Amino acid sequence: MSIRTMLEEREKKFLSPYAQLSSASRGRAVPEEECSIRPAFQHDRDRIIHSKSFRRLKHKTQVFLTPSGDHYRTRLTHTLEVAQIARTMAKALCLNEDLTEAIALGHDLGHTPFGHAGEETLNEICPGGFHHAAQSLRVVDLLEKDGRGLNLTFEVRDGILKHSKGKGEILAEDPGDMPCTYEGKLVRIADIIAYINHDIDDAMRAGLISPEDIPRDCLERLGDSHGRRIDTMVKDIIEQAQGTEPLKIGLSQNVLEATVNLRDFLYERVYDLPQVHADFHKSAKILRELRAYYLEKKEAFRQEAGEAYAREPVERAISDFIAGMTDRYAFKRYEEIFLPRPWLGV
Repeated sequence: MSIRTMLEEREKKFLSPYAQLSSASRGRAVPEEECSIRPAFQHDRDRIIHSKSFRRLKHKTQVFLTPSGDHYRTRLTHTLEVAQIARTMAKALCLNEDLTEAIALGHDLGHTPFGHAGEETLNEICPGGFHHAAQSLRVVDLLEKDGRGLNLTFEVRDGILKHSKGKGEILAEDPGDMPCTYEGKLVRIADIIAYINHDIDDAMRAGLISPEDIPRDCLERLGDSHGRRIDTMVKDIIEQAQGTEPLKIGLSQNVLEATVNLRDFLYERVYDLPQVHADFHKSAKILRELRAYYLEKKEAFRQEAGEAYAREPVERAISDFIAGMTDRYAFKRYEEIFLPRPWLGV
């Protein structure tokens, strides 16, 4: 018996009947020989961690544009916080931790430079629009490994595509909008738990809000500190799920209302604040002009972008390439292309 088979048997013995077993995966788009050590979802998790797009998350904006302070979140630290929260809940509910973590680590790979402002800009200028969740799927399917993709399992791909909710329902009523696994549902809800709480923390660090600004009702229901609020939300989800048939993933009405109110507070007092948006309007100009430049210099673009972007029509490839940029790479290319350089001759 291989180590992988032994681990798959362990899943059958110890996981919940509602867990997605590695051995029961719907498989990969391109069949391949299975690893002798790692079950399928663990293998997917490892592929994501070792990908270039995962490493680039460390230089992509979460809320505050390329912050100089050491302790502000980036898209990478957000991803790790989502994975930690989701895996904690999966472990408590005896769901598949490897699948949960793989979805969480891959969910934001398609995010643009400059945060949601970058996404809004690309949605305006790209034919057919743009959405980071769909782009995350393009990254793992088509763009990674020089255009060969990561060939992830169906369940991980499904969870990545359906993690996003924006201002919509945390857990959508339409089953078609929800992940097909309970592990995917946990990641969807862990995403909002993570960003609501760490964005409040960063906004206070930036001096945009103070603890006294947070709605009193939210503090009373959820807790008066970053850790207490996460603890309340996570425990509430676990308590709501325990003993349910079929398994129910969600928040109690009391905690859900407070969570939605806290999200609304963030949009009003942080995300839509002129001080936060001012630099993002400038960054939109960078993305627009880079795209126009590459459309004009298609051969130069193909040379710069490389093999990963060679198989798609050039307009689609340019959108993919710009979406994959880090904040600092977009700044650097804009400076190299559009700004004059000092003459260094003597």
